[in-house]
Amino acid sequence: MPIAPTVTLGDLVTEDSRRSRVLERFGLDYCCNGADTLADATAAAGLDLDVVAAALDLPAAAPAAEHGPTSNADLAHDIVDTHHAYMWEEMPRLAALVEKVYRVHGERHPELARVHDAFVEAVTALEPHMTAEERSVFPTIAKLEKGHPATLSASLPESIDRLVAEHQVVGDLFHEIRSLTGGYTWPADGCNSYKMMLEGLQQMELDLHEHIHKENNILFPQALRLVQA
Repeated sequence: MPIAPTVTLGDLVTEDSRRSRVLERFGLDYCCNGADTLADATAAAGLDLDVVAAALDLPAAAPAAEHGPTSNADLAHDIVDTHHAYMWEEMPRLAALVEKVYRVHGERHPELARVHDAFVEAVTALEPHMTAEERSVFPTIAKLEKGHPATLSASLPESIDRLVAEHQVVGDLFHEIRSLTGGYTWPADGCNSYKMMLEGLQQMELDLHEHIHKENNILFPQALRLVQA
């Protein structure tokens, strides 16, 4: 079926995760701005709606991996096991690499000072953010799903609002890093560590997009519906 211009970016990816790479290619933010309609997003980006819609109209048969977790608790576990685990392991390694490249190449590439600071800001925000999700928010969502007392949900909407706002902050920081590095382009005078840093930053941003999409556009709305019920 043709892609409707009124469908949201988040719903497009929720229906078929393969569309995330299409939206990435066009520079459309389906995670933090997943509530934007395709028509609004393409207009804001100065893109041709018909061209983007055609690219998103993928073959009907989705891969087997498309069938993901069916419950909120399972989805939360998937986020922790897949995305949080990656972040906890990768953040220290990449932080050391960003520091090294800034120290060695910063004089010739002054933009690395801001790349370094923006990455430190992102990590500083992500560490308590993921800890709060793992220790408080995700367990509360799982308990509500099992029918535990509704009093557990009293502070959940406020917590979710805070987490969504923090997603936006981190998303903006990585958008800035991408711009500063020319879309993670390896400079002619860059060493292998420089290349590894850029590849690591790009992979982390892509993973964050999937990570935030699962929370902002799937898990958190489902959790808020539990609270309302």
